[in-house]
Amino acid sequence: MVIGGGTGSFSVLSGLKKYPLDLTAIISMADNGGSTGVLREEFGILPPGDIRRALVALSGAEKSLSQLFTYRFSRGSLKGHSCGNLLLTALTEMKNGNFEMAVSDMEKILAVKGKVIPVTLRKANLYAELENGKVVAGETSIDIPQHDGRLKIRKVYLQPNCPINPRAQEAIQKADLIVIGPGDLYTSIIPNLLVKGVSEAINRSQGRKVYVSNLMTKFGETNGFRGKDFIAEIEKYLGNDILDMVIFNSNRPDKKRIREYEKEEAKFVSWSPENSQKSKFEIWEEDLLRESGFIRHDPSKIGQVLWQILHS
Repeated sequence: MVIGGGTGSFSVLSGLKKYPLDLTAIISMADNGGSTGVLREEFGILPPGDIRRALVALSGAEKSLSQLFTYRFSRGSLKGHSCGNLLLTALTEMKNGNFEMAVSDMEKILAVKGKVIPVTLRKANLYAELENGKVVAGETSIDIPQHDGRLKIRKVYLQPNCPINPRAQEAIQKADLIVIGPGDLYTSIIPNLLVKGVSEAINRSQGRKVYVSNLMTKFGETNGFRGKDFIAEIEKYLGNDILDMVIFNSNRPDKKRIREYEKEEAKFVSWSPENSQKSKFEIWEEDLLRESGFIRHDPSKIGQVLWQILHS
């Protein structure tokens, strides 16, 4: 099982898809930007964007069908909209507003290997309280800061409070391996842990709990964070002594690739062995880096590592 959202979950799910596993993706419902935000506002549906990414990651359909699902219009009144988001919206309307039934139908259309489950079925917005006391409203405003992005986030929360989707609770409790992350800490990962009942379900599960750390920090969210800081924030919302293992990338990108990220004040995430002296979780350091292009997790590498952990 993978808990998260965004491109991080896409990489992990894509990597695990080739193994003989019963996969489940628990996906955040905090997104409110771009095409997703417009559809939330106009149709009152749950945010489709991260659900769409997870469906594509697990799709076993023809490549052309997956490409259609990810196609984004570049002009006209549909400019900015993803075809997949529109299809999920249409299916939700056809199912009398039942978003879960729409996702289930899309799983069949895309021949999805596994299940994609919204973490909650209630509508809620994400808020961040900064160190100066200011409150930022909305996932997009936190993700792309319009405020001083150097200010640290003191805490994040959902309004209104929302309960866990019963299907998500059942899936968590039955999971043999629970993978949290990678992904934007405050806008893709922690929003799942803010849903009432999620942390409790993870704690009660007999499955191994693994956190996959980000490769780089992100301006406006995790400025100056080191490995131990990511873990501390996860444990702040998940609880202490719940994680069994944390995975860090050991392969540092070359200077040319890092230079572009440093322009946006992003830094490589490192782990110091002395930080684990009082920790109960195990640390794995592996080469997880994609060989070229954006500094992201390589799906094949992260899939192989998680497969090894599951059978270790």
